[in-house]
Amino acid sequence: MKRLFLCLLALGAGTSLFAQEESREADSLRHAFGRQQVRPSTGRHSQFADTLDTGNPGVKVVLYDNGTYRFVRDLDQVQKDSVFTEFWDTRAVNPYREKPDSLPDHFSLWIVDSLDAYVCPYITHPRSQFGYRRGRRHQGIDLPYPTGTPVAAAFDGKVRISSYVGGYGNLVVLRHANGLETFYAHLSKRNVEPGDWVNAGDIVGLGGSTGRSTGPHLHFETRYRGAAFDPSWLIDFETGTLRHRLLKIRSWYFNPNQRYVQDVDDEDEIFRTDEEERLAAEEQARKEAAARAAAEAAAQRYHTIRNGDTLSGIAKKYHTTVSRICQLNSGLTPSSTLRVGKRIRVR
Repeated sequence: MKRLFLCLLALGAGTSLFAQEESREADSLRHAFGRQQVRPSTGRHSQFADTLDTGNPGVKVVLYDNGTYRFVRDLDQVQKDSVFTEFWDTRAVNPYREKPDSLPDHFSLWIVDSLDAYVCPYITHPRSQFGYRRGRRHQGIDLPYPTGTPVAAAFDGKVRISSYVGGYGNLVVLRHANGLETFYAHLSKRNVEPGDWVNAGDIVGLGGSTGRSTGPHLHFETRYRGAAFDPSWLIDFETGTLRHRLLKIRSWYFNPNQRYVQDVDDEDEIFRTDEEERLAAEEQARKEAAARAAAEAAAQRYHTIRNGDTLSGIAKKYHTTVSRICQLNSGLTPSSTLRVGKRIRVR
C-alpha cells in the first residue's frame, strides 16, 4: 500500500512516468492505477483555509477548515504549458486542421490522475450516438437535457471557445492539460468566457436547444488534436463512470463509423495482439527481403578478364549488353581498358 501511495504521489507531483526507465513493479502499479474506473465527484470540500507549497513548484497543498486537504496544480504553472498556447483559437472549432491519419496508430492519455477530479456531464441513456446520422456526420453524442439545467465541466480545463457557432448553437469548448478537448453544445446560456479556467464540476452553461436542434439536449464531444472520437470510449453515461484513468486510443477510434464496442473491454489484449501482428509482419518482411537478396545473389554472374577479351565479346557471351555490364560495375565505361585478371559482374 505504501508503494502504491508513493506511485500516486509521483503522479500528483507531475513526474513524467512515460519519460523514465521504471522498475517492473512501479510500471505494474502505474498500469493498475491507470486501468481504474473513476466515479464522478459529487461534492466540494469545506471552506478554503490556506495554501502550502510543496517541493514541486507546479503543485500546491490546499487546506480546508474541516481539517481536510488536497494536492492541486498551480494554475500559473499549468497554463504556461504549450498545450494552452499552441493552436489556440477562440473561434475555429478545429484549429489543428490535421487529418486523423496523421496521429499515431495508438497512444495513451492520462485522463485523471491523483490531482484531478472528474464529473459526468449527465448520467442518462444517450439519445443519439456517435457516427453518421441521416447522411450527416455526428461527431459526439446527444444527452437528453432539460432547458435551464446547469451543465458541469467534465474535467479541469481552460475555456477555448464560448460563443454561438452555427449548428452547435451556444457552444463551450474546454481544452484540458492532456490535449483533450470537450464540447458542450446547444446551451441556452453560456456562463464562461475564453481564457477562463474551470474545475471539474464548475457550471459552464445551461442546457437548451440552440442551433441545429430538434429539442432540448446536450451535444457532448471529445476530440484530440481536432479529431473527434466516440465519448463512450471515455465515459459510461449510463452509470456516470469514467472507464479508465489512462485511456488507450487507437487510430481507428477517429473513424466516423467507429462507435464504442462494449464487448471490446480488454484493450490490453487488443494492443498485445496488434503488437504481435506488427512484429510478425516485420519478421515476414525481413524474411522476404533476405529471400530476394539470396535470389539476386544466386542470379549474379561474374567473368574474369582474359587476354583478348572485349566488352562487346563478353556481352555477347553472356547474352547481355555492354551498357548493362557498365551499369553493374562502378567506374567501368565502354572505352575502359580491360585489365587481365580483373573480375567483373556480367549479370
